[in-house]
Amino acid sequence: MADLKTKYQPVADFMSRNGFQIQHFHEENGKAVLNAVAPTEHLKNRVWDEIKKVDPSFSDLQHDISVGSGTMYVVKSGDNLSNISKTFYGNANEYKKIVQANNIADPDKIKAGQQLKIPAA
Repeated sequence: MADLKTKYQPVADFMSRNGFQIQHFHEENGKAVLNAVAPTEHLKNRVWDEIKKVDPSFSDLQHDISVGSGTMYVVKSGDNLSNISKTFYGNANEYKKIVQANNIADPDKIKAGQQLKIPAA
């Protein structure tokens, strides 16, 4: 039997890169167990694409993925609110949610290293 945690590691890696809070990721009773909180509904839906890339039937995966109230994001060099919005919400025009949640006076003036609260969609 293949190591199920290794099999589903690409899914966990996607989650880590995209601000999910992974609560459990282990093997139990012949299944991979993955419990996590997604920062937005869009990213929760995107993780299903990642799971199906690994195994379209995912019959050996026990999962519980919910949507939290938001997450924190650290701005990287080259980021702007539109591309951050596209990543988290699937729509660049949703950046106003981030502006409002962070009381940003000028949306064009975010800087690398700045922490932003990303509200759930």
